Amino acid sequence: MATLEEIEDLIAQVAAGDRAAFQRLYQLTSAKLFGVGLRILGSRAEAEEALQDTFVKIWRNAERYRATGFSPMTWLITVARNTAIDRLRARKIRGTDLSEAEELPSPQPGPEAEAIASGERARLLACLEELEADRAEAVKGAYLMGYSYQELAEKYEVPLNTMRTWLRRSLLKLKECLTR
Repeated sequence: MATLEEIEDLIAQVAAGDRAAFQRLYQLTSAKLFGVGLRILGSRAEAEEALQDTFVKIWRNAERYRATGFSPMTWLITVARNTAIDRLRARKIRGTDLSEAEELPSPQPGPEAEAIASGERARLLACLEELEADRAEAVKGAYLMGYSYQELAEKYEVPLNTMRTWLRRSLLKLKECLTR
């Protein structure tokens, strides 16, 4: 397992156009980033495409990463999560075709996804339980199921800015809980 400093150094080298560093970064992080995409998209094929898009974005935008005391994995996971959510939203817009029904994935997570998620799942669930129930559901909706702030505001019948405040404050509480 790579250290956070090693990953941070690799991102800096990728920003400078180092292909070997990019390959090493892929080797060290692709399994975790694939798991993020698989959790959001629920399809191995789409998660693999999202992973490819994620690494294209990392290659093109590595110079935007700034070491600010936050984990470099946080930045990488954010890129992967946003890419997967973009694909999920695009899927909602274009609808589903009946020809895709033959390719429905098993609802059970694969061993790769289970291995990635098992370590942090219990801590995250415990922290989510510390939030008010509607706030926890809103966080899950926004960050795991890809709902927009507007969709969540309508669902919970609150103004859009109130939903933004709920999510921002909930994320701060989760961050505090996870660092304990």
